Amino acid sequence: MSEELFKAMTASVIDGEPEIAAELAKRAIDEGIEPLQAINQGFVIGVNEVGDRFSRGDMFLPELVAAGEAMKAAIAVLEPEMARQGTHRDILGKVVIGTVKGDIHDIGKTLVGTMLSASGFEVYDLGVDVPVEMFAEKAREVGADIVGLSALITTTMGKQRDVIEALDDMGLRPKVKVMVGGAPVTRDWAEEIHADGYSEDAVGAVIVAKQIVAQKVKTA
Repeated sequence: MSEELFKAMTASVIDGEPEIAAELAKRAIDEGIEPLQAINQGFVIGVNEVGDRFSRGDMFLPELVAAGEAMKAAIAVLEPEMARQGTHRDILGKVVIGTVKGDIHDIGKTLVGTMLSASGFEVYDLGVDVPVEMFAEKAREVGADIVGLSALITTTMGKQRDVIEALDDMGLRPKVKVMVGGAPVTRDWAEEIHADGYSEDAVGAVIVAKQIVAQKVKTA
């Protein structure tokens, strides 16, 4: 019975059905399935499959966004139950993300946050139009491993450099790594401002984040 439920959870994410995902999460709780088991054996498998299909060009951005919403809906149901039971997911690392000052684009940044959270990162999403200092202050407050900076217009890209300099000024670099992304952002720009990672999309951002934390563990 549980196997069929896990398959349905996986399908709800692949099909991008938040309401169905939430209902399946509630059903898992009602049937006494551990929330972590539901996440790892049901919903996360769907996220991984969507990521693979997106990377192959078999899925596109709207479907990726829908899958992210489904995963978020399931987690919203399961997290309170995990807290009630006193269980928690293994955290790969802590990530502070946001769209830089002067930029109010939200979809890409939110999707990255959702995919990172689904993949085992603890994500602190500061939203959009985030002041430079707020990134650095939040990173220090929560002991972040990574700060993720989104910029969707050319005129705000420079703020990514400003955040890196603010992290330097607060003595948080190189302990706190920086990932950058957004439509006008390139690998060359990331290297120019001394960012530690760059990705064109949310699936790639998860891969880069995992590489960064793995490297941090190695050099610790």
